[in-house]
Amino acid sequence: MEEVQRKTFGKWKLLVVFAICASPLIASYFTYFVVKPQSRTNYGTLIDPRGYPIPSSLGSASLDGKPEPLDTYKGKWIMLFPHDAECGEPCRKILHDMRQLRLAQGKDMDRLERVWLVTDKSPLDTTLMREYDGTHMLRADPSAVNAWLPADNGTIPADHWYLIDPLGNLMMRFPKDADPNKIKRDLAKLLKASRIG
Repeated sequence: MEEVQRKTFGKWKLLVVFAICASPLIASYFTYFVVKPQSRTNYGTLIDPRGYPIPSSLGSASLDGKPEPLDTYKGKWIMLFPHDAECGEPCRKILHDMRQLRLAQGKDMDRLERVWLVTDKSPLDTTLMREYDGTHMLRADPSAVNAWLPADNGTIPADHWYLIDPLGNLMMRFPKDADPNKIKRDLAKLLKASRIG
């Protein structure tokens, strides 16, 4: 009788050891196939940077008409907003968010530039220019801008704003009504991970 109890106890002990050893494997399968974790941790839409380098055809110029290529800001991360000179409330919100997002990066804020690509020849509101001093305001050929910047189906580039990496490649897109707190996390991760810019 004692021999049978010892064998039964030994079997239970073996089963417990097996369960302990197998539990991480079972948990990983459960997590992967049942819980299905999100592999995407970024908020913005990633764009393959190899497909969208800054084109020379933009013909960008400063507001006084002097040629100023977007390449001038290579070496830094560029927050880019394409929009015409008629800047209503949604446009002003993006300019404001870009300014605040840059400031929110603290010691890394000098690694970011803000560029408003003005896509028409209309004059800009001088109070707007003063309010967003520090944002580079460049005029660019609208057809070249639309050909370069990818947009979601049924939208145009002015419905988004973009992030260009320090090598001069477009790499991320945000909707115009984007949550600045989520963009802040994206930027912080990129600046932390990047050794350039």
